[in-house]
Amino acid sequence: MITFIGAHYPRSVTLYAVFFYVHFAVSYQELEIILVERGVPVFHATLN
Repeated sequence: MITFIGAHYPRSVTLYAVFFYVHFAVSYQELEIILVERGVPVFHATLN
């Protein structure tokens, strides 16, 4: 089981980002745009 202790974002946001990154093979900058469109302000360097 993955632990999210000390994470900066809720578990659902993290898993959503991982899903998009793996399933669609998008870049971190594209993933940043996807999350911002859905109301999650995040910087692409944070995703790295």
